Amino acid sequence: MATLLLQLLGLGVALAAAALILVSIVAFITATKMPPCYQHEEEKFFLNAKGQKEALPSIWDSPTKQLSVVVPSYNEEKRLPVMMDEALNYLEKRQKHDCTFTYEVIVVDDGSEDQTSKVALKYCQKYGSDKVRVITLVRNRGKGGAVRMGVFSSRGEKILMADADGATKFPDVEKLEKGLSDLQPWPEQMAIACGSRAHLEKESIAQRSYFRTFLMYGFHFLVWFLCVKGIRDTQCGFKLLTREAAARTFSSLHIERWAFDVELLYIAQCLQIPIAEVAVNWTEIEGSKLVPFWSWLQMGKDLLFIRLRYLTGAWRLKQTRKAS
Repeated sequence: MATLLLQLLGLGVALAAAALILVSIVAFITATKMPPCYQHEEEKFFLNAKGQKEALPSIWDSPTKQLSVVVPSYNEEKRLPVMMDEALNYLEKRQKHDCTFTYEVIVVDDGSEDQTSKVALKYCQKYGSDKVRVITLVRNRGKGGAVRMGVFSSRGEKILMADADGATKFPDVEKLEKGLSDLQPWPEQMAIACGSRAHLEKESIAQRSYFRTFLMYGFHFLVWFLCVKGIRDTQCGFKLLTREAAARTFSSLHIERWAFDVELLYIAQCLQIPIAEVAVNWTEIEGSKLVPFWSWLQMGKDLLFIRLRYLTGAWRLKQTRKAS
């Protein structure tokens, strides 16, 4: 009996090893060698307040604003106004109190099928295209792809990612700024502050089904085991990066959908960029595009492939030039 058990154990180990090798080969063969940064001709411009086309700037240009806010939006005509009103009210008040403070809000319409761009353009007309810009993507790229397009067209010394649903209270950007400041001195001017909902975990568990709680813990384990250590909440859409950190990390980003946050932080840790995790006020907003089981299944696959593709050399960190 003992011999049989040992043989079965050996067979199980061999099958697991074979499966891992097979998955690694698939991950390597199907990997895109470089991040897909193709920009359609229409995506190289934005419409100013007068409806005229203007060329977008580049992340590699010298910054001309203190803060850029990038808002990825897909079919957000209903939720976007609440977020934009809160953000712009805060930013305008801050500018009145500090005349040296400058900002821009970049709404990236990720190939929406509704009136997201039209809604966003109303804010451009109200505040001017120096403060609010709308980039309309020709096709849907996914949240990560939309954020990257906004980041690459930003003018800020610091770049904030903020979700269109307004789930995070916008004034909490000051908490992220404090977290970023506490990381100084920044190596090569690179640092990241991540908004975190980890302090709300007990409350959220009480409101979730056992199945969703199991999926959540499973995802957290995979993130820790495969990719990112030391960050409890990688998925909060409220993140602040220095310009150099944004340029370096997004230049190597491959994942364009929900798991892009994990790859972003994985790249940051590989580059030894200091990361602060900062508790923020967060409220769940109806209308999420995330379908729990299937989205988390896709993210689980992405996590495994992130690890294997970097491990096998199918993906490499891109060598980038510094901003002038």
